[in-house]
Amino acid sequence: MTSIDAEKPMAEVAERIEDELPSPPPRVSLGERFAQIAVPLVMLAGMIVLWHVYVTVYQVPHYILPSPLRVAEALYTDWPILFRALQVTVEITFSALALALLGGVTIAIIMSQSRLAELAIYPYAVILQVTPIVAIAPLIIIYAPTTHAALLICAFLVAFFPVLSNTTQGLKSTDHNLLNLFELYGATRLQALLLLKIPNALPYFLVGLRIAGGLALIASVVAEFVAGSAGANSGLAFRLLESQFRLNIPRLYAALLLLSLTGVVIFFGTSLISYLLLRKWHESAVRREN
Repeated sequence: MTSIDAEKPMAEVAERIEDELPSPPPRVSLGERFAQIAVPLVMLAGMIVLWHVYVTVYQVPHYILPSPLRVAEALYTDWPILFRALQVTVEITFSALALALLGGVTIAIIMSQSRLAELAIYPYAVILQVTPIVAIAPLIIIYAPTTHAALLICAFLVAFFPVLSNTTQGLKSTDHNLLNLFELYGATRLQALLLLKIPNALPYFLVGLRIAGGLALIASVVAEFVAGSAGANSGLAFRLLESQFRLNIPRLYAALLLLSLTGVVIFFGTSLISYLLLRKWHESAVRREN
């Protein structure tokens, strides 16, 4: 005896399935997108105007608090010096971040595959994380072959742990029912790692990436403060100290502005990577109606 559903045409069944599927998320309106961009820009412009008015009305000396115009002038006139310093800082930051990603992900995979490796490695990674970098930086500077290598090691140590801990947590948070299903179908450990554990750990890894990006920039600046490196190949940290000693406060503010913009670019860059990788399947990036 044939069921009623089996006698229905395939087109009708397909239409019914399509009706039962969830509707696509609503698209962001043009007004909402404009507000997301305009409101922060208006807030920034208002703060700059208040800053300029305060300095002008109260006649604050420029060596105490320079006006926005003086900061812009210093950024323009000292651009060759500041740009070279920015290149050095960015190079150290991204080199340390790349090493942290490579080392953190590799060690996280090793620890997820071996309980003995986790017991042997993870406690020492925690010790490195909780030890202030300014405390061990002098030792690193002594034993490192060059100052550049010392700065790179300091930045790497700070950026390494967020990648390691978040990736490890993601690999260990894989659903055990799915792992049992993979075992039931005869999947190898390598197949379970590549097809199940690593995709499950991707959101955790991306969180660690955003954290490590900001920490790598902070650590490179702090390490340069501790190292006291100087000369033509110095980063923005040295330019900050130099400006402070010479009471060139407009240049100091210009260097701070470049550091802030670099941190913002790193944050938005890592956030964009996270969005592009998760937007089609993960709850943290999928837009919902409510």
